[in-house]
Amino acid sequence: MTELKPLSRRGFLATAGAATAGLTLGFHIPFGEAQAQGSIPPEINAWVVVKPDDTVVIRIARSEMGQGSLTGLAQLVAEELECNWAKVTTEYPTPGQNLARNRAWGNFSTGGSRGIRESHDYVRKGGAAARMMLVQAAAEQWKAPVTECTAANSVVTHRPSGRTLRYGQLADAAGKLPVPTDVALKDPKDWKIAGKSVKRLDTVDKLTGKQVYGADLQLPGMLNAAIKDCPVFGGKVKSFDAAAAMKKPGVKKVVQVGDSAVAVIADTWWRAKSALDDMAIVWDEGQHANVSSESIAAMLREGLEAKEAAVGNKVGEALTVLAQGAPAGGHIVSATYGYPFQNHATMEPMNATAKWTPDFCEVWTPTQNGEAALAAASEASGLPPAKCEVYKLHLGGGFGRRGAVHDWVRQAVAIAKEMPGVPVKLLWSREEDMLHGRYHPVTQCKMTAALDANGDVQALHMRISGQSIVAGIFPQNIRNGVDPVVFQGLNPPGPEASIGYSFPNLLIDHAMRNPHVPPGFWRGVNLNQNTIYLECFIDELAKAANKDPLEFRRKLMANHPKHRAVLEAVAEKAGWGKPAPAGVFRGLAQCMGFGAYVAACAEVSVSKDGKVKVHRIVASTDPGHVVNPQQVEAQIEGSFVYGLTAALYGECTVAKGRIEQENFDTYPMMRIDEMPKVESVLIPSGGFWGGVGEPTIAVAAPAVLNAIFAATGKRVRSLPLKNHDLKSA
Repeated sequence: MTELKPLSRRGFLATAGAATAGLTLGFHIPFGEAQAQGSIPPEINAWVVVKPDDTVVIRIARSEMGQGSLTGLAQLVAEELECNWAKVTTEYPTPGQNLARNRAWGNFSTGGSRGIRESHDYVRKGGAAARMMLVQAAAEQWKAPVTECTAANSVVTHRPSGRTLRYGQLADAAGKLPVPTDVALKDPKDWKIAGKSVKRLDTVDKLTGKQVYGADLQLPGMLNAAIKDCPVFGGKVKSFDAAAAMKKPGVKKVVQVGDSAVAVIADTWWRAKSALDDMAIVWDEGQHANVSSESIAAMLREGLEAKEAAVGNKVGEALTVLAQGAPAGGHIVSATYGYPFQNHATMEPMNATAKWTPDFCEVWTPTQNGEAALAAASEASGLPPAKCEVYKLHLGGGFGRRGAVHDWVRQAVAIAKEMPGVPVKLLWSREEDMLHGRYHPVTQCKMTAALDANGDVQALHMRISGQSIVAGIFPQNIRNGVDPVVFQGLNPPGPEASIGYSFPNLLIDHAMRNPHVPPGFWRGVNLNQNTIYLECFIDELAKAANKDPLEFRRKLMANHPKHRAVLEAVAEKAGWGKPAPAGVFRGLAQCMGFGAYVAACAEVSVSKDGKVKVHRIVASTDPGHVVNPQQVEAQIEGSFVYGLTAALYGECTVAKGRIEQENFDTYPMMRIDEMPKVESVLIPSGGFWGGVGEPTIAVAAPAVLNAIFAATGKRVRSLPLKNHDLKSA
């Protein structure tokens, strides 16, 4: 195993400040001086190092978890830097270094498809500033006007004389120059590295096994820990007998972690887990021991009819119109949908290695937010953040689980405090990971619409009843009972997750009902179920109006050209309106989320015995700009793996207060032979920066569900599909 040696803060600063080691460039952004003085909140500063051999080290604050942000952000820097892409490498700055420099790198959070869309401006300016400084250094050495010098491929050229200097030769001099404050960026149409399908920077290490994940980490003298938490959320440890475990080979210590968990520390993880499995632990299961999926569903059904609800989107007077009954010659259409708890089920279970002394605490962990991990380490260690450090590793899957909540980091530090000065690696078992996740929220949605004699929607009411992630994780962000995240994809027209249809009367509200199962930001978050609810109901309305689903949507999209553009792109590519292959049926869905517009057309068949086969999905996306087309296509394909797995199989049920699905035998993943052919249509329209990793998930299930109805005449209004008899009606 590869040993990772921690870089001390002093060592990092000394290296960064040594001019003889190369050029360390600060990426200036507006208000940088004011931020340094603390007069306004700090903004992001990124850093890059140019070594004497022309190697460019680009420091990336965001996390790499398979989505490709590491490469995409490096492309943006390299584009403006005009460096040799073949000599680009990357590294993570640590949150401790960020703290010591007044948050020079800004936000470390990687989620919500924000990795590139919220970083592009300052990292591009950083690359451009670096290029300008290198050119200035060359001009001063030649005693020539800067305007006579150009940079390309890590070389500065004096055009009149043809003289050249490499970036590595200019590094020392350039590092002593002031950072430019007026930085112009390239027009994307002039990109040479960004916007191209370059190879990912992390692929080779993954293929050769060189890449170290948290589960792989080895440190000198390291011990290992396994843990069990009370299987009922909110329960506690009542008692345990450590005597037998302490007699097992290699066991060093048995400790209670907080009031709800027990851990065993041993020389190997397997010995720790085996001793833990043999230990008699008695749980106080608490007040939630009798909660079931049925009791939770009843709670949500009550919310569908509750008088009080938080309003997320309101146009006109939908309730008044609906109370008047069906318009002359029209219809009242109503349907109730539901969405279950789902687990992130990352391939790499939660883990962290911690080393604690009374003076300093260090943590090595895969995390989507290094700063949140640092805060968790500080809280658990009893030390201030300045006396803690977190070393971020690549993630073996994140999907939101390793973002807002760092329970495993707190546990690892608490365990390490029992062995001062010794690094201890805590690795959750698969069962522990499945039973103690932060689950996709459970919700139900009742929709009622009035159609007039022409089949036009006169009013629509959507009542969502269910869990609030924000109430469970960031309760301080609830304002007047409203969790804005609940309404993803259903908001009024705007820059973030806006609804793609116009209705003369519309009410979308939320009756918050929070069961004891802890919620989390699951890839795609609330856009997933909200798109199912709306897009499947739109299909139901089209059927009631006796109209083609595409034409029905087009009419509602008159004021939403970007939504309409992606929908029409998939319809054209899929051949909507033309005969599908024999036995194959099509379904549509569209939405806007995480700053991007997406749509899908699914081609599905259902056998006589009710087996669903998704043959093909055509997906279109407009994220504004595309930094690496190949990565975007890979993200779309990966979205459908995740989204279709959820649609086919994803369900966590509750019995006696606990999650029933403990491993992949009861929480299956989609198999490779079930994966449809995916055809991507990228139509970046420019002018904005949208996300890629999450939006497309949301259209996977509703496109398939609408195709299933076309094939069978059956409406599936709850997931997963494994629970339904899909034989033709």
